[in-house]
Amino acid sequence: MQLEFSIDGITVNVICEDNSVPLDKIPIVFLHGFTGCANDWLFLFDKLNPKFFPIAIDLPGHGKSIVPNNLEFFSAKSYTNIVSIVLNKLNIKKTILVGYSMGGRTALSFAVENSEKVLALILESSTAGIENQNEKTSRIKTDYQLADKIISDGIDAFTEYWMNLAFFTSLKSLNDKDYSKIIESKKRNSPEGLSNSLKGFSTGKMPSLWNKLNSIRVPTLLIAGSLDSKYRRLNKEMNFVIPNSEIKIIENCGHNIHLEKPEEFTILVNEFLNKIK
Repeated sequence: MQLEFSIDGITVNVICEDNSVPLDKIPIVFLHGFTGCANDWLFLFDKLNPKFFPIAIDLPGHGKSIVPNNLEFFSAKSYTNIVSIVLNKLNIKKTILVGYSMGGRTALSFAVENSEKVLALILESSTAGIENQNEKTSRIKTDYQLADKIISDGIDAFTEYWMNLAFFTSLKSLNDKDYSKIIESKKRNSPEGLSNSLKGFSTGKMPSLWNKLNSIRVPTLLIAGSLDSKYRRLNKEMNFVIPNSEIKIIENCGHNIHLEKPEEFTILVNEFLNKIK
């Protein structure tokens, strides 16, 4: 079922089985990546161990969540605050967080600030931010240019540009039907929402968390694709710093593992989750 929560002038769309979590189940919250939406995770919901209660959130600027055209709603603080409020609305004290790319950065940001609310983390193709100030400045400039491009070129042209980035080349190995579904889903996003998301919570704008990673004590699974050299490297570096973490590299796979290799992703997630008590 789909729930809508009004949070500080934002309408947040949430997908879950019910409006309350059964006492005998462990909540697990899924956070999508940039240009994605909560629906991206639905393939996994019925493949989880029945002891888990899956929830997916449309983050600001994406899916059916409606956000005013105000950059204050697109900061790291705003994203993590939305996760916190959704948990409160569903009366969840502790949860497992699963995040892909931008969603992984959101999950990591939340875990660093709210460790008492997190049971475990699964981070797919994500990062702890950019430490070097010159690199941050350069990345922010690039992301602002890209954000303006979304508005000037329109959602269709931007989606075509975005999906032709080297990150996503291997996604084209999917059959035409599945690939077309991904494209159409991305085109349903608001261009203003995506633009603001880049301006407010790009990797450049995200506060670096590298010096805080050693404070994460919960079981953490890091997943990267073998063809995604940048994030394979970043995840190995995160694995070295996060005390209770493990890393899995999916062969012949790019940045978006859960859409490109859903069966392998599902197996990894379930193997990890089944170790959670």
